[in-house]
Formats: sequence, C-alpha cells, structure tokens
Amino acid sequence: MDYLDLIDALQAVADGVLFGATYALLGIGFTLVFGVMHKINLSYAAASIGAAYASLLVLAAFKAPAIVVFMLAAIAGGGIGALVYLIGFKFIPLANPLATLMSTVGLLLLIDEIVVHATDGVPLNYPALFSDVIIRAGAFNIRGDLVFVFLLGCLCMAVLLFLLYRTRLGLATRAVSQQPVASELCGIGITQVNFLTFVITGVVGGIAGAMLGAAIGMLSPLLSLPLTVKGLIVTVIGGLGSIPGAIIAGLVVGGLENFFQFFRGVSERDLYIMLLLFAFLVFKPGGLFPAPAGRD
Repeated sequence: MDYLDLIDALQAVADGVLFGATYALLGIGFTLVFGVMHKINLSYAAASIGAAYASLLVLAAFKAPAIVVFMLAAIAGGGIGALVYLIGFKFIPLANPLATLMSTVGLLLLIDEIVVHATDGVPLNYPALFSDVIIRAGAFNIRGDLVFVFLLGCLCMAVLLFLLYRTRLGLATRAVSQQPVASELCGIGITQVNFLTFVITGVVGGIAGAMLGAAIGMLSPLLSLPLTVKGLIVTVIGGLGSIPGAIIAGLVVGGLENFFQFFRGVSERDLYIMLLLFAFLVFKPGGLFPAPAGRD
C-alpha cells in the first residue's frame, strides 16, 4: 500500500467514525428499551426512519430550514415511540416475550408499509447542514455535514447520559431496570417509566433518522431493515444494557464499515461486520461492557 492509498484508507475510516454516531444513537435506543424492560423493540429503526419521513411533510407545505426539520423529526420520533409502546407493549403480557417480540415485528412491517404508500416507494431528498463545507486537515478532507452529524450525536448522547444519571426520571428508570418489583413497592410507576422510556428513545431515534438522512442526502424505505440489523449488532457488541458500550460500538462499527468497504467493496462490507458480530458472540458474548455478574 502506497502513501496515497494509506491516506484514502484513513480518510474512509474517519468518515465512517463520524457517520457511526448515527449507529451509536440507534444502539442506545435498543439498549435503553432492553435495559428497562428486558425486551427487544425490533421496530425501533423503522420508527426512526418513519420520524425522519414525517419531518419531510413540513417541506411539502413550505421551505423550512434544515434545523427545523431535524427538530420535527425528534418530535415525530417521540410520538411514534409512544404509539409503539401503547400498541406493541402496554396491552400485551410482558411475561410472554415472544408476543412482544412478534408485535414489534408487526409494527416494523406496518411502519414500512405506511412509508411506502405515503411516498410510493420513491426515495426522497433530505436537507443537510454544512454540506458545502470541507474541513482540510493536512492531507485529509473532512465533510462538514458529517462533522455536524457527529457533533449533534455527541450532544444527544451527553444530554441522554445527564438525563439518566442526574435526574429523578433517570433514577427511576435505573431502579425499574434493576428491581421492578422493589421499585413499584417504593411508589415508582412502572407503566409511566416504560412509557417515558419509549418517548425518550423515540426522540433519540428521530434525531438519528434525521442525521442519517442528512449524511446520506436522501431517505429510502429500504433503509429500515439494514439499520435494524446494524442497531442490533451495535447493541450486542457494546453489551446488552450498556449505554457507553453502545456509543463505542456504534463508532467502531461505523469506522470498520468504511474500512471494509474501502478494501473489499460495498458488496462485501456487511459480510465482515456480520463476522465481527460472530466473533464477539463466540469469544466475548457479553460485549465490550458486559453486565456485572452477581446475585439477582
């Protein structure tokens, strides 16, 4: 490998790490729901894409700034998250894990069908901020829109960590995650905490969907399934229930994805990510940050 190839490879990895902030947010959404309810919400990535599509409805009425579209995606994500909880979890016995899992599969397909029928399956352009800005650092050229996506993702992660570890809602959420029965005996409303968890993860997912659309420049209904897979991979590699693990795993997966794409092409890129997941399941099944062992 000559010098120019090395620079191009490092450039690809840097772009992938910046884009990996979207994967980190998706992983956080999966992790939060699993950490609180010990359930997997397979409709999460589809809901994120649906929220980003919903924010485009504003553009159909008038020319809105990109930042307004991002904010509307977050609001729409919170609303969709609330609906997912009410339809797929609230009235289904949580003691039956297969029922809740299949309900989220149904919601994934439902959201996809709604998006397809609303857009006729045609990809739509998505606005971006700083897309015309190129930051030059020596031999590297860093896209301004990817830097904005990365910084916005970091801001969302910081706000979320503050919410979880420095507020009463965060304390209640962690209590329900660890000891739901004891939490209920202490007066914590489990249903309310679960509902707010879905709203919060929905807001995070809406922002992730907007970031994804801004980084790619478009939205497509075909993104739901691959993003669901990537979100689950990030969740498993980071460690089920670990938010710091989801953050680090999202950035790592983003960087490695572009690394493999640079050397092996886009057709083999996801194959190596799957092999990475397999390696973690075999040699480190607990992920980067496994849950501490101890008595229940």
